[in-house]
Amino acid sequence: MPRSDYRATLAKRRGDVAAMFDGVADRYDLMNDVMTAGQMRRWRKVVIDAVDPKPGQRILDLAAGTGTSSRPFADAGATVIACDLSLGMLRVGVQRQPNLNFVAGDALALPFADESFDAVTISYGLRNVEHTLDALIEMRRVTKPGGRLVIAEVSTPTNPLFSAIYKERLLGILPILGRIGSSNPSAYAYLAESMQTWPDQETLADLIVEAGWRDVAWRNLLGGMVAIHRGTA
Repeated sequence: MPRSDYRATLAKRRGDVAAMFDGVADRYDLMNDVMTAGQMRRWRKVVIDAVDPKPGQRILDLAAGTGTSSRPFADAGATVIACDLSLGMLRVGVQRQPNLNFVAGDALALPFADESFDAVTISYGLRNVEHTLDALIEMRRVTKPGGRLVIAEVSTPTNPLFSAIYKERLLGILPILGRIGSSNPSAYAYLAESMQTWPDQETLADLIVEAGWRDVAWRNLLGGMVAIHRGTA
């Protein structure tokens, strides 16, 4: 495929993903709470502890959506940039939290200078990026030496039996919940598919190392249904 056609294909895919999230922006935070039975708030606290925000630090929160994940960093005194590809998500975020800094941006081409941030974090958004390795490299570019990377993402349960049930049965519930509670049910069918094909903990850790991060480790939550990966620039 010619390079120009390849770029056009990528641009269309990004536009499709952004449009999908535009369509669920109003109820996205509520649906997250429903689908995780309230666990999302506890997982968010684990991310905050891993980032360990301090007053005066600059933190980039990617796939920030409406800014719910960004708010605690600002409350800790850090300067946080809530960055997302979906303009619909950002519009809702600005309405709900007008004192946060929202920026439209693509994880594959971040609109920030090299070594701009003390920490970069992304929660449940990395699997929506077309090229995981390229995104991790771009995150490394904008992070200061010694800065932190924290990724929260769905992962692979460590118990083989539960892993099979999780992929075959539990993920099948997402499209049903989407039809009940969302104005864009197809978005939740897409999310279920992306969760089924996402790499396991070790594979993602290897990609993070390949992207130039060091001291890479992860912590499993709910038996590996969610994993928090960390790295240092």
